[in-house]
Formats: sequence, structure tokens, C-alpha cells
Amino acid sequence: MKDNDVKGGRRVVWSPQERQAEFMQRGEYEALYGGAAGGGKSDALLAEALRQADKACYRGIIFRKTYPQLTELEDRSQTLYKGAYPAARYNKTKHCWSFPSGAKIYFGAMQHKKDRLNYQGKHYDFVGFDELTQFSFDEYSYMFSRNRPGGKGTRVYIRATANPGGPGHSWVKQRFITAGEPMKPIIEEHKVKKPDGAEIIIRKSRVFIPASVFDNKELLRNDPEYLASLSMLPTAERKALLYGDWNSFTGQVFTEWRDDPEHYCDRRWTHVIAPFEIPRHWEIVRGFDFGYTRPFSVGWYAVDTKGCIYRIREYYGCTDKANEGIRLEPSVIAENIRKIERDDPNIRGRNVYGVADPSIFDKSRGESVADLMARSPNFIIWSPGDNARISGKMQYHNRLAFNSDGEAMFYCFNTCREFIRTIPALMYDEKNVEDIDTTMEDHIYDECRYVLMEHPIAAPVKRGEVPAGDDPLEQRKPERAESFYMM
Repeated sequence: MKDNDVKGGRRVVWSPQERQAEFMQRGEYEALYGGAAGGGKSDALLAEALRQADKACYRGIIFRKTYPQLTELEDRSQTLYKGAYPAARYNKTKHCWSFPSGAKIYFGAMQHKKDRLNYQGKHYDFVGFDELTQFSFDEYSYMFSRNRPGGKGTRVYIRATANPGGPGHSWVKQRFITAGEPMKPIIEEHKVKKPDGAEIIIRKSRVFIPASVFDNKELLRNDPEYLASLSMLPTAERKALLYGDWNSFTGQVFTEWRDDPEHYCDRRWTHVIAPFEIPRHWEIVRGFDFGYTRPFSVGWYAVDTKGCIYRIREYYGCTDKANEGIRLEPSVIAENIRKIERDDPNIRGRNVYGVADPSIFDKSRGESVADLMARSPNFIIWSPGDNARISGKMQYHNRLAFNSDGEAMFYCFNTCREFIRTIPALMYDEKNVEDIDTTMEDHIYDECRYVLMEHPIAAPVKRGEVPAGDDPLEQRKPERAESFYMM
């Protein structure tokens, strides 16, 4: 419904559309709304923050990455909040709305990771994030500790909106998109020990509510050309913003990447395949990128007689928190590597060549990581890898390219879930535009890069074109399309 319509004798400032209403009525602790442009995300977030404004003790906050990015939200809130509460006042200096009840809604920013500490000691019943993929998980999760009731009777929860892409794309996709099905709650159990030693189980739930411009009837009615504008975007951006495709977005490094379950067995037009028994005469290579506070990555690769490389096994040292290491000593990692190689039938009994990040040979602070792993009872030996970053990235491109038959020179077993999660999410660095953004979760990328540089190949002379997917715009009947654009 439009702003300021009249319904049942009352002035209606704003009324949610169907998908917005679905988002706003959810009872989960966390909910992510959107996934594409034009779904009415900002309006839904602003309106949801207003839900408890009649309670004096209520405090809400909505974040954007920087304060200048808040301008559009602040402008829109003038219409919604003043329309609902004419006596409400906005303090531009404090970025705070004050309501007649005494309730307050703030607008906040976290341009840098350390900025999250600006909210230390504060509490908010409602926490909202607009464009969540612009934030790190550390910034988002820190607000869990600030999300507590300001008084009796308030509801405590977190809401967010997002489009694919951005520095936080990987963790947002992992937490909300791939963790479960859209519209269905994802429930996690957390065990907490009380001071007396008793253990209690805390259950928290979250959900993803997808929305796109097709769900925003008001926008399409008021601006029918907006849909045409989205359809004219470059391929990656169009897939992300028009259809909410989380595997395609602006700034993505490896746009060649394809994960098509229908071709896991025939290996055409996909880089992810079903596991198979590795022939005994194929070479096995092990790659390694060390991390302690950040994740470490070990990957095993098979090289066939044509030089095609297959990632067949992985060992990734990450907690359930994105980009956080499990803090294992090198000798423990070596012990676990040896155990994997004894147990895995595709690796057991073979000669394995190991190549690793050259920095593990650094002895400037004492015994190197390489030496610690070599003198352990498990005797894991590494050779220093070629750390040429741009050349290494090009080896990815060369191998991921399909030929005219839909065949590539690199494949990944579908059991290597961390590779499948992190590699497609990598983005270019804003300053060093030919390299990836190293602030992202790039440990598997580096580990694999050392292996690829051990087996370099030339760029393909002719690349095959990936078959186009279904396009809802092309499927519209001519008479419907004409009537739609003439509205």
C-alpha cells in the first residue's frame, strides 16, 4: 500500500507487501531478507525497527558500513517515522530518533573492524544491518553481545538485508544461504556451562527470506523501466541483482567457476565432480598454507596423464566462525596429515610430494614451521612453492576455462566443501586490481596456487562458452512482456 493511504478510516503511513510481511512476521532470532535488488529491503528494515517504539525502554539500531551510506536510510526514515509519530524528533549529530514514549532508534556505522568497540557497554533490543555483505562476521557477531533487553517486555532479535557480493559475501552465504533452505528455520544448539558445572543447551534460530524486484509490485507499478535497467547490467551483476544468484556477483575473481550437480558424473560444464578411485600411476601432490589464528589449509591433488588436476581431499583448520583458525601447533598438523594419508584409500601407500607457502621456512624467529613438521615423528616434508601471485591467479583462470566440449583442466571432488565455499567468493582488491582481496578467506586459494604453479599450463587458445541458463525475462510471452512494459 502507498504511503498515506486510508484504510478503515485510519491513515496508513506504510503497509508491507507480501514478501516484506513474510520477513517481518518471522519469529527466528536472526533473519536475512533480500538476495536481489528492488525487493523493498530498506523499507522493511526501517519499519521493523519501529515495531516497539511505543515502549519507553526500547532501543533499536540500524547499521550501514559507513555514515555517508546512511543518508538514504535517514531520508526515508523522515517519511516513515514522522508519518507514524509526528512528535518524533531526529538528532542528526547523534544519528538518533527519539519518540514520544521515550524509545530511541539509532543509525550506526562500522567502517573499520575496531569501530565495533564503539558500541561496547550499550544495549539494543533490535539490531539491524542494511547490506550485510559489506560487514565482516566479527562486526556482525559482536552485536550479539549488545543485543539484550532494555526493560521488561521487549523482544530481542536481529534482522539484516543483503545482495550478493561484497567483502562479507562468503560468510553471509555460508550462514544463511547454503546452511539451509529458504524460508525454513536453521536451528543451532549451543552448550553452555554454568558456574556450578551444570550444562545447559541454548537454541538459536535463523532464516533466509529471499526477495527480488518481482516481489515488489509497487516498484514495478511506479517504475516499470527499473526491471529493464537491471536486465541491461553486465552478466555477473545481472544474475546477482536481478535474480539473487549467490554464485555470481560484481568483483568476483573466478567468473569461470561452475558447480552443476547434474554434471557431477560426466564432468561437462562443471568444476565440481563426484569422487572416484584414483589410478595408481597418477601423481599425488599435497599443498599447504599455514595459519594459527587464521585457518591453515592442506589439500591433496591428483594429476592425470594429460596434466588435468583434481582436488581429492582437504584438511582445513577453521572454527565454525569464518576465517578463524583452530590454533594447532605445526607438529599436531603434521600428525593429522600423516593419519589422513594412512587412512585415505586414494592416498595410502603412495609417494606424496608436498609444496607449501615459502614463509614456513622462515627461521628469523627460531625454528621454522617447516622444520617443526619435518622433525616430528610423522616426518612431513615440504618444498617451497612459487609465490608469484599474478601468475598463480592466471593458472587458476587457465585451468578453470572450459573447452568447446565443456571440459576443464581442474576439477574438485564435491566432498571438498571448504574449497567450494571459499574460491567462488573471492573478490578483486580495490587497490591492487589484478590481485585478489587478501583480507578475505584466501587460505585455500593460496594453498592450491602453490600446487598449480608446480604444473603450469598455457592459456587455452579457444574457450568454450558456458551454456546460458534459463532467463525469466526471455520466457515471458510477448503479449505479457508488452503489456508489462507499457504500464
